[in-house]
Amino acid sequence: MELSAEDALRINVLLASPIEAVRIDESSMTLYALSEKGEARVKLNPNCRDESYLRRVREALSSHVLGSPGGYPVYLKRWTRMGQTRHGMLESLLLLGEPEAVVAVVNASGISSEIARRAWWASQSAENARCMLRQKPVAEGEMGAILADFLVEFLPFEEEAKDVIASVRLVLQPGLISAESRRKIWERGRHKNAYYVGFLHGTPDELPGKSTPHPAWEQARSRLAGLRGSDNPYAIQLCRLLSAKGQGFLATVEEVIRKPSNQDVVVELLLAIAAYFGPLRMNSCRHEDMEAILHGADEDLAAYRARGNAIGDVLAAIPELEQQLRAMLVLANVDEPLVNPIFSRTDAIGSVMHKKLKPVSEPLQEQINILRK
Repeated sequence: MELSAEDALRINVLLASPIEAVRIDESSMTLYALSEKGEARVKLNPNCRDESYLRRVREALSSHVLGSPGGYPVYLKRWTRMGQTRHGMLESLLLLGEPEAVVAVVNASGISSEIARRAWWASQSAENARCMLRQKPVAEGEMGAILADFLVEFLPFEEEAKDVIASVRLVLQPGLISAESRRKIWERGRHKNAYYVGFLHGTPDELPGKSTPHPAWEQARSRLAGLRGSDNPYAIQLCRLLSAKGQGFLATVEEVIRKPSNQDVVVELLLAIAAYFGPLRMNSCRHEDMEAILHGADEDLAAYRARGNAIGDVLAAIPELEQQLRAMLVLANVDEPLVNPIFSRTDAIGSVMHKKLKPVSEPLQEQINILRK
């Protein structure tokens, strides 16, 4: 059975003119089309069950756009969600009236701000906004602030901690939200520390909370000036940690460690720590045992003290901060695999999870205490 004569005519007339995107409201059985002149609509008149009729409408769209009535190929769904759609296909995919095709577009690498505008008209959701804001051309274009505003408004309704963290991290990109919005999002962290983790990912050196430098910061900055000037990563990172900004980062990490809401928050916190200490990573080894990390830090200090290299130079310049340097080396090896042995055996949350995390959380807290004394 074909489309009703009225619908077939109106859709063909619509497709004969330049259009930028198509969406279908299944609840009201209405097809919408976006063009340079604005929005057009076609009220559908089904001559069979709605589900079957919508399939025929999409087949008609596909025949016109792709030259095949097969619609959006099912076998493409996996790899288009991974951003593998060719750039030249993006405009065509937005004309199919398929939600999954829009997902392919928002996940495409190198999506432009213009394509993002069309995709956003076709399907507005928090996940689509996050996907597009991960692309630099979109974040820096006209759509960046629009998508960020949507995510900020939607934050109170997010149910998953990992989505809260991702949204906060993305809206903190330069120029997307106002200082007032940033402050309000930070204040929500008092009741839901997933917000804090988003800040640790997005702006680790520009956290809104007030902090003061470590008492040894001025001395370290002075004695390590030469090493920092020669790009010694350990001197640079130690001064960074002892500064007011670094102390703010450590205080925020400490706040989250004290009472993480669920496993996603813990994992994202460890990833934020790993990113912060990334410049000190000397190999790709990711430890699953905190004791091994502590032992390795002791071995590194002993070996480098004897050989006199980047770490040895820092020790020689300011030996009284050896414990702080060791704590820094420990934190530089913190990453997600530390909690894999724990979370692989339990899906606990709350106080039970906190108890099971003690072999990781307590040594972490000790290192933070050393760096904040």
